[in-house]
Amino acid sequence: MKKKVMVVDDSRVMELQICKLLEGTGYEVAAYCENGEEAIARYAEVRPDVVTMDIIMSGIDGLETTQILLREHPEAKIIMVSSLTCGGTIQEAGCIGAQGFLYKPLTQEALLDALEKALF
Repeated sequence: MKKKVMVVDDSRVMELQICKLLEGTGYEVAAYCENGEEAIARYAEVRPDVVTMDIIMSGIDGLETTQILLREHPEAKIIMVSSLTCGGTIQEAGCIGAQGFLYKPLTQEALLDALEKALF
């Protein structure tokens, strides 16, 4: 059975890219959410094994969404995904409980490595 990934990103292109990168692997995109509010609302229904979370989104940003998800679902595994290169952002993501940080554009190797590390 494939592991379920929830993609939270305001860019549908990112969801399509992650779907393509996960083809033929032990992972599948089980849900796509365009913003933090949708991710918070759908998490309990989807019960993903891991979440990829964009940082810059309209409404609640990815860092705040991560805090809320982890408060409501302490077992959640979240990997931050962003084009931001600010070291402070990476440190903040780690401090709030994210299991990893990936830079856009993604490679299959980096994505799979981050998913494995988050889950095990």
